[in-house]
Amino acid sequence: MTHPVKVLLRGMREEFKKILEEYRSLGLRLEDPEFLKKGQEYVTASKRFAELQELGSCLTKYHDFERRLDEAVAMAKQESDPELKIMVQQETDELSKTLENYEQESSRLYAVFQEPKEADQTHKEMILEVRAGTGGDEAALFARDLFSMYERYALNHSWDITLIHENKDELGGYKEIVAEVRGKGAYDVFQHEQGVHRVQRIPETEKSGRIHTSTATVAVLPVVKDVNIEVQDKDLEIEFIRSSGPGGQNVNKLSTAVRMKHIATGVTVFCQSQRHQHQNREKALEILKSKLYQRELEERQQKATAARRAQVGTGERSEKIRTYNFPQDRVTDHRINQSWKNMSRIMNGDLDIIWAALRAAPPS
Repeated sequence: MTHPVKVLLRGMREEFKKILEEYRSLGLRLEDPEFLKKGQEYVTASKRFAELQELGSCLTKYHDFERRLDEAVAMAKQESDPELKIMVQQETDELSKTLENYEQESSRLYAVFQEPKEADQTHKEMILEVRAGTGGDEAALFARDLFSMYERYALNHSWDITLIHENKDELGGYKEIVAEVRGKGAYDVFQHEQGVHRVQRIPETEKSGRIHTSTATVAVLPVVKDVNIEVQDKDLEIEFIRSSGPGGQNVNKLSTAVRMKHIATGVTVFCQSQRHQHQNREKALEILKSKLYQRELEERQQKATAARRAQVGTGERSEKIRTYNFPQDRVTDHRINQSWKNMSRIMNGDLDIIWAALRAAPPS
């Protein structure tokens, strides 16, 4: 059958079919241990697979939802029970909307794919900051779960993610965690996450079974290279302290971690990702410059607050961009007023379905 949303297949069927077949074929070849021994041929195939990966992954999901929609439509025709028929129709409507989002995202990615490679200016490095907001211990646990969701997504896309700083509470939640993500287009994808995230669930610490509402804030900053931001040593307060967490023999023995504060603005960064003091200092300075650059841009636009605060607000529940409702197994993005089921899939890092919808939404 032909669905009204299947614009993707009109005129572009053969082109997308070729791309998807090449993507799947390369994926299978790269998984073959014997192919790894073929030197330059393997390197060439790896580069090509990386070029196709984002579009190929999107097309794969598109065809998966297309198959599920066909099955749901066929089931709706065969179902005679009125209540079940309504449920199947609701599922069909949801699948149609999802398919349409992937369709539009595939078209967008194809346009990017067709651009000359030298014209690709997407950010390849970014800083991800997740902090507990309103809600005490549960907010810190939610911040931990959010970071784990982002970490899975990054690893699934073969992006490097490096811990820069973490501050845990006694229950293992994160009061704050900062990491660097490196990969083609990382910032362009993760920028959709900046803001206040709200969770509604029964906390691990709750014995009476009551549902609590808590928040965590997410900030996303591109790592800006060679920016015209002059920072002299006299402008900084630098403190070297002992690292905590993983990091080898130097941990808790040498003062290798760096806390750096820009005196004039109060912007502070902390870095413990490297083994040596001078490396952490260089990384901290790089992050600080990115934050100052972001701050300068926002001041030019007459915004009232600095980069992170402009992204995440105060952390109050009323400022939410997204709600994760565990009892109802539903995630809702309030910027486009759209919801998705299957919380476990999303919390395991399958965020493409949400980001596709955000990209497809008309400007507000």
